[in-house]
Amino acid sequence: MAKSSKQWLHRHVTDPYVRQARAQGYRSRSAFKLLEMSGQERLLKPGMLVVDLGAAPGGWSQVAAEAVKPRGRVIAIDLLRIAPIPGVTALQADFRDKILIETLKGAQADVVLSDISPNLSGIANVDQARAAEMTQAAIDFCLRHLKPEGAFVVKLFHGEAFDDVLARLKQVFRKVSVRKPAASRGESAETYVLCRLLRSF
Repeated sequence: MAKSSKQWLHRHVTDPYVRQARAQGYRSRSAFKLLEMSGQERLLKPGMLVVDLGAAPGGWSQVAAEAVKPRGRVIAIDLLRIAPIPGVTALQADFRDKILIETLKGAQADVVLSDISPNLSGIANVDQARAAEMTQAAIDFCLRHLKPEGAFVVKLFHGEAFDDVLARLKQVFRKVSVRKPAASRGESAETYVLCRLLRSF
C-alpha cells in the first residue's frame, strides 16, 4: 500500500466524524456538514421538497429526509446507485437527465443540495474545471426548478474557477455566504456556499 493511501486510511479510521457517523447511522461523515449548516440557518423544515444532486451514498439525503418529515419529500439523484432511504425517492442518473424533471412533476424545490464531486483525475486544473462545470449545471437547474425564495447549498473547490462560479452565484441569488463547516477537513480545498432568494430575470 502506498504511503499516501496508508495516511488516508489512518486519518479516516481515526476521524471523529467518521466514528460519529457510524454511531448515528449516517452513511457518510458529510452528513455533519449539512447538519451544521442547516442548524445555523434553519435551512431544512418539515413539509419541504428537497432535491439532492450527486447524492450518493446518501448522507445528506438522510439528514434532509429526517428534517422534512412527515409531509416533506426528498428526491436524490446520482450516477451511482443509492441504497433505499425512508422518505427519499432515489434516482440513478445524471441530474441533467429528464428523469429528474419528470419525477418533480412540475413542483419546485424549497431547497437544492449539491455536494457533487466529479471523478477526479488528480490533475488539479482539470478537476477544478469539471467541478465548476457541474456547479454551473446545478445553478441552471435552480433557475428552472427552485422556488424564488428557496435555498441552494453547493460545494465549491478553491482554484482557478472558484471566483467565476462565486460571481455567477451572486448574479443569480440575492444572498450568498461562504461556509467551512467543522466537519470539512482543514486541508481540503472544498468550501460550501449557501445561496438564498433567486433574482428575477
